[in-house]
Amino acid sequence: MTITCKATVLRTCGLPEPFAQSRPLAVEEVTIDPPQPTELLIRIGGAGLCHSDLSVINGTRPRPVPLAMGHEGAGEVMEVGSAVSGIRPGDHVVFQFSASCGRCRRCHEGRPQLCETAAPARAKGELMAGGRRIHDRDGVALAHHSGVSCFAEYAVVDRGSVVPIDKEVPLREAALFGCAVMTGVGAVINTARIRPGDTVAILGLGGVGLSGLIGAALAGAGKVIALDLDPAKLKRALALGATHGFDPAAPGTVEEIRALTGGGVDFAIELAGAVAAMRTAYAITRRGGEVITAGLSPAGAEFAFEHASLVSDEKSIRGSYMGSCAPARDIPRFLDFYRQGRLPVDRLIDGFIGFDDINQGFDRLSTGGALRQVLVPHG
Repeated sequence: MTITCKATVLRTCGLPEPFAQSRPLAVEEVTIDPPQPTELLIRIGGAGLCHSDLSVINGTRPRPVPLAMGHEGAGEVMEVGSAVSGIRPGDHVVFQFSASCGRCRRCHEGRPQLCETAAPARAKGELMAGGRRIHDRDGVALAHHSGVSCFAEYAVVDRGSVVPIDKEVPLREAALFGCAVMTGVGAVINTARIRPGDTVAILGLGGVGLSGLIGAALAGAGKVIALDLDPAKLKRALALGATHGFDPAAPGTVEEIRALTGGGVDFAIELAGAVAAMRTAYAITRRGGEVITAGLSPAGAEFAFEHASLVSDEKSIRGSYMGSCAPARDIPRFLDFYRQGRLPVDRLIDGFIGFDDINQGFDRLSTGGALRQVLVPHG
């Protein structure tokens, strides 16, 4: 069925802060087309405000506009396309922000986050079957944000963009598992594959970074070292399981960490999305250690290192996209850890907001006044 509903639309990237005044996000009435055979209609239960959204809004990582925003969320299935199996109306799902087709080479080798079919469609703001399903009042097609666009009351998405979940988890909490938890916990457990007793540094303590920190504690890291410029975030990290906290800009920080760890950490997990954080991560990693980065710096930013030291110290630098997750496997198991109390990511939620507070919400995120706020479209 065709749906008319509210959605949050970005028409211009890079408007100045505070967003409460420039108002880059407009809540508009849109029309959503019925799902095609391989798609689903979802009623949104919760959508997280993420730094990846902020980087689109402020223009550091621009996307095609006009754009229906939102990529981290969860909801209830309302309608399924004729070719969809294994999901029925009434099921609860979490979105994955990079769809997978299940048929390309990357999907077949167990790396659905790198799906070769979804990537070109995502870059164009389309769904995998081709085209866009969202239209404004003038009939103009709006781009889909990461194939999701969940800052809305409803969304049409690819089957490969959703993972069914247990209904016992409230949707407004499950929303975080579509990005912050998957990216942060996945970077530690899947990409780094840390072992009990390993020494881990987490650089950047936003929603993704603190998810990674909680994941490191879950995995049994011997030392969990938190680094951030914000003292309040360091305090929060210590409350969530960090064994040590450092300001990376303070004189002597690198030397202190290397002394604390007997030469450097086994794994430095960069989750800040900043080249300066990458430099620190490389400097505090021991010989034979690994730098893992899941942060997204502004487009065009480059990280340089001394080639000879990479060889002589036998360090590794690896990217981690979507936490190297196979979402159909990892989102349910991370939710199980959450229900057991072993992955308390609900402690990252600062509050729940409505559409009217969306621009102010991104001001709070930008200034560090909030880690994770969740939009609840239906109140």
